[in-house]
Amino acid sequence: MQYHYLLAGLEDLSLTSGVSLTEDQLLEQFQDQLSPRDWKLLSTLCVPSDDERFVKMAADYRQKMEDEDEPIRLSEEDLRAQMLYEWGMKSHNRLIREWYEFNLNINNVLAATICRKHGFDVNKAIVGETEICELIRQNKNAKDFGLSGTLPEINDILHLAEIDNLLDREKMQDALRWHWLEEHTLFFHFEIENVIAYWLQTQILHRWDNLTMEEGQRIFRALVADMKKDVKFEDEKK
Repeated sequence: MQYHYLLAGLEDLSLTSGVSLTEDQLLEQFQDQLSPRDWKLLSTLCVPSDDERFVKMAADYRQKMEDEDEPIRLSEEDLRAQMLYEWGMKSHNRLIREWYEFNLNINNVLAATICRKHGFDVNKAIVGETEICELIRQNKNAKDFGLSGTLPEINDILHLAEIDNLLDREKMQDALRWHWLEEHTLFFHFEIENVIAYWLQTQILHRWDNLTMEEGQRIFRALVADMKKDVKFEDEKK
């Protein structure tokens, strides 16, 4: 199904623009004009990692690992995130599947880089069981984590990790996501993929409205604190 009138009536977006509609206003507009099937598809992008389904999936996974006497590498938050990514990568829509995997790759490479820099265990920060996840775990000492030739964006992501200004790093990370959306919807015309990309780009702009240097520092401190917590836990076990 195509959405000529819906997309033509939306305001133009750019990385330097704001967005006038709130998230609720935009979702209301989409719900009124999308088919039930496409509305359900778009709604999957609004599900947070603390949704009860992922909490239950994480609990079931943890129980399974305990029953098999296997170690659990991830924190509860990361485990729920893994459930979310795995769920998203099973979508019947290719753009959504690849979007979730793209974000998983960005987050894992950045987390692995931070771990390597601060001497943390890379294996405890990698979320997911994809081929790229395994390559990072197996090549954690390689500059590119063994991803050259496998992950097209690896150099861009590694460049992000070198940016010292945390606010600039967060914004450049979102700019990479923005351009990815543009490239992956280039050959769609007024289809649900264009609506999905528009929604995700508005999410980026709304995030920038609230992103300050203090918020960037808070995100980074929380990430490092979580990794230190894992180190401390391992030391206590010994």
